[in-house]
Amino acid sequence: MKLTSTIANIGYGVRTKLTEIGYGAGLFARLIVYGGACLKRFGLVRDQVHFLGNYSLSIIAISGLFVGFVLALQGYYTLQLYGSAEALGLLVALSLVRELGPVITALLFAGRAGTSLTAEIGLMKAGEQLSAMEMMAVDPVRRILAPRFWGGVIVMPMLAAVFSAVGIIGSWAVGVLMIGIDAGSFWSQMQGGVDWWHDVGNGVVKSLVFGVTVTFVALLQGYLADPTPEGVSRATTRTVVMGSLAVLGLDFILTALMFSI
Repeated sequence: MKLTSTIANIGYGVRTKLTEIGYGAGLFARLIVYGGACLKRFGLVRDQVHFLGNYSLSIIAISGLFVGFVLALQGYYTLQLYGSAEALGLLVALSLVRELGPVITALLFAGRAGTSLTAEIGLMKAGEQLSAMEMMAVDPVRRILAPRFWGGVIVMPMLAAVFSAVGIIGSWAVGVLMIGIDAGSFWSQMQGGVDWWHDVGNGVVKSLVFGVTVTFVALLQGYLADPTPEGVSRATTRTVVMGSLAVLGLDFILTALMFSI
């Protein structure tokens, strides 16, 4: 009897997860399809770009500055062992535009903007605002979720670019102003070694993928949240955990694909 109950519980859990995956796939397809409708009412997307991007800008810029500081110190003490301290600018630029810029920005975005989206959608569901919209023949996915989704997709590469730019400035301040590396070598090796397509382009692709992933996870968790304060808090926690793990996993996959091409 105990074995039968265990098998039933496992089957119920698997069926529930498959149902959630199928529902998530359907929701993702609807968000993509509604992209054209969002362009027709771009004001809704513009407001979300401001909300998600402007309010995340401070933490992104400050984090990028300190990451640039640390990269300059760590890179200098490593490169000077091989007599290549002048290549510090190239090392920092490649580290930021290829890897650290998109990844750290996505993690910060999940913690700042992702949780905000989940809590907002979850509270709207708890207050029965989404149900009221459905009763008035207004599709909440098209009116509420789609503008937020495309706003997150648009703003993510911008934030990653700000993170990388501020990080490079921070590394210049430490490497050139504090340590005393030649400024000409710092900038010239960076300009000569960073390729727009293979380096900057790969970073932009990563940031776009991360923007789609983190924003969709946040909206899905908010849309599926239980309409209670505890349900919204659990959904917010799941957003950070699932979004961060998805970013790290996708980063490995994308890096492997990009270096194999």
